[in-house]
Amino acid sequence: MKENPKNLPVGISDFKSIIEEDYLYVDKTEILYKLINSGKYYFLSRPRRFGKSLLISTLYHIFKGEKELFRDFFIYDSDYKWEEHPIVRLDFNTISSDNREILEKSIKKRINFIGEEEGIEIKEDELIKDKFSELVNKLYEKYKQKGIVFLIDEYDKPIIDHLGRGEEELKAAEENRDFLKGFYGTLKGESIVSRTRFVLLTGVTKFSKVSIFSELNNLTDLTMDERFCDLLGIREDEIDKYLIPHLEEFCNEKGKDCNELREELRNYYNGYRFSSKDLRVYNPFSLFSSLMKMKIENYWFETGTPTFLINLIKEQNIYIPKYESFEATESIFSTYELSRLSVLPLMFQTGYLTIKGYNERIKLYELGFPNKEVRLSFNENLYYEWSELREDTKFREVGLSFEDGDTDKAIEIIKSIYSEIPYTQMRKDRINEAYFHTIFYLILTASGVNIRTEVLNYKGIMDMLIETKDRYYIIEFKCNQSADKAIEQIKEKRYYEPYLNKGKEIILIGINFSTKERNISEWTCSKA
Repeated sequence: MKENPKNLPVGISDFKSIIEEDYLYVDKTEILYKLINSGKYYFLSRPRRFGKSLLISTLYHIFKGEKELFRDFFIYDSDYKWEEHPIVRLDFNTISSDNREILEKSIKKRINFIGEEEGIEIKEDELIKDKFSELVNKLYEKYKQKGIVFLIDEYDKPIIDHLGRGEEELKAAEENRDFLKGFYGTLKGESIVSRTRFVLLTGVTKFSKVSIFSELNNLTDLTMDERFCDLLGIREDEIDKYLIPHLEEFCNEKGKDCNELREELRNYYNGYRFSSKDLRVYNPFSLFSSLMKMKIENYWFETGTPTFLINLIKEQNIYIPKYESFEATESIFSTYELSRLSVLPLMFQTGYLTIKGYNERIKLYELGFPNKEVRLSFNENLYYEWSELREDTKFREVGLSFEDGDTDKAIEIIKSIYSEIPYTQMRKDRINEAYFHTIFYLILTASGVNIRTEVLNYKGIMDMLIETKDRYYIIEFKCNQSADKAIEQIKEKRYYEPYLNKGKEIILIGINFSTKERNISEWTCSKA
């Protein structure tokens, strides 16, 4: 009799519960074994819902020496020495951080709680650094001088929770940062270093060593370390090893072909790449949610919109279409000062951009959206922010119209959307070709159509390419000029040439925007 596949641990981040309640665990202990034995001080940045808390929990039970929990996994039969170590575990998801004073009190409370659990008395009125050192010293004595393990989850939550909410909240973020800078610095104190077995800090953002980690500058940053790039996330071969029964159940239930389902899942949830090594992983939360609910939807984005990031993009008037694909050096991957946040590193750190390619010779990274889930959800959210049409659903018809070859209908819907954008959004200081182009782009990407922007050929750069099952649409934009001039440019630059003889109809579209009318004033199309 065929066994039912194990339940998927959606929303469960406690390793012990997963094992004891017989949920599926994708074995990462071979990588953890290498991590534990190759160093001592680590930092890891990954997007939310990527398994950071489960990683912390797994390490906790390893260092607690609970070998039997790992009976079915790599580390059980390795030469790892199963000893119980004292552990200081701080989860900033559960630590209040409304302001610096509350943050300090909350951490003190957590230190007291660890002491109570361990039967250690901690003095009440000491400074937090002294309180922390006292806990460490007494744990070291209690466990007969075994090295202490420090596991700190979501280290940056007291900072990023305050971003994008105005000047007062920014001040709270800066005060929390300054406090944490000193607190984390205690881990480098001589008395603590000599008693340390292992340190791991996880978070979403990677602040540079000149800010929050200036006093803790001995951390090995795993964020883009190719040795550990698949520590979190699901690889293709792990799907083959662990998830085939779930794929088959999905296919049987919905009458799908398994190869087609696999390709859909890959397009929607795969594509995250965290180093120069060409290894891509699936978002585990989205993949597991889809297999559990037997439905391909946008799951990750629904778990929390990055308000501060959306606000930053609006404030800095970022040209959104460039996120489809652009190149950058490694320096882009660090976030620096809170008062001068840069959108691009935050986009990478929070999971909205990923590495699409790497040129080893010139050390240049190509970045873009990781997959369809992120691309659709992010751009839909931005569409609502840019247009302020929060009740609008007409944009969903635009993609269908292009799929059906009904260009007239698609353009008329887009014109009607422009006409409904509030006057406050159509300010004179932002009405230009880039603004109109951005709205056009957001409408199309949010509708689900497959587009590329600023496509190079040997004679120039076309503004936009739409590809459907049966057609290519080549689009050129003009502002306060004419649609005919846009068509002339397409023909003169021969933007259509790479798509000839591919078995699809090629439609050329010229569009002119009018700043006076705040809309498409004219458009024309022809065949290549």
